[in-house]
This record gives sequence, structure tokens and C-alpha cells, in this order.
Amino acid sequence: QVQLVESGGGLVQAGGSLRLSCAASGSIFSINTMGWYRQAPGKQRELVATITRSGSTNYADSVKVRFTISRDNAKNTVYLQMNSLKSEDTAVYYCNADVLTRSLFVMNYWGKGTLVTVSS
Repeated sequence: QVQLVESGGGLVQAGGSLRLSCAASGSIFSINTMGWYRQAPGKQRELVATITRSGSTNYADSVKVRFTISRDNAKNTVYLQMNSLKSEDTAVYYCNADVLTRSLFVMNYWGKGTLVTVSS
């Protein structure tokens, strides 16, 4: 079993910054792609950013330049630095990871989410 635990969400004014963290634990052999997704009220979950184990990144157009994804492979942790936040960034942010478990199965996991609220 693998758990993903997000932290760092909260209330911030427009133009401000937040840093999200997501730590993976459990039966982990290695983690390939990790990523952040978000779901705003009444909307579908959407990709924010992903990062491979080697550090290749991909961003949604709406967050390019403003957000930066990074990871610490030794800590099985992924981060999302969010700058110049806008009210439309308000959402529950979910961590996602493709995990090679110690049983050598590749499984996809989700965290429970952390709420980011940007006030205008």
C-alpha cells in the first residue's frame, strides 16, 4: 500500500504565493512520474503539472511561468511552487504518482487533496 499526503494549501490573496508538498510513503520501490492536478468547484479535474523521475516537466498552459514543479527522489516528495496566484487558481489540488511497488507492480495513486483558496 502507498499513501500520498499533500500539505501546504490555504488561503492567500491574489498575487501571492504558496508551496504545496506531497510525500509518498509505503511499499515503494521507485516512483516514475509525479504530478499535480486540480479540481475547481463544478469543474472536472485537470492537469496542472507533471515531472518525471529524471526531471522532465510538463505544465498546463494556464500555469506556465507562474508555477514550478520539482521533486526530491530521495524523499519521494514532489513540490509545487505557485506564484502570482489568481482567483481562478482556487481549487482542491491533488497529488498523483506512478509507483513501482516493492511487489514490482506499477500502480497509480492519488492523494486526498489540499484546498487552495485565492481571494481577489
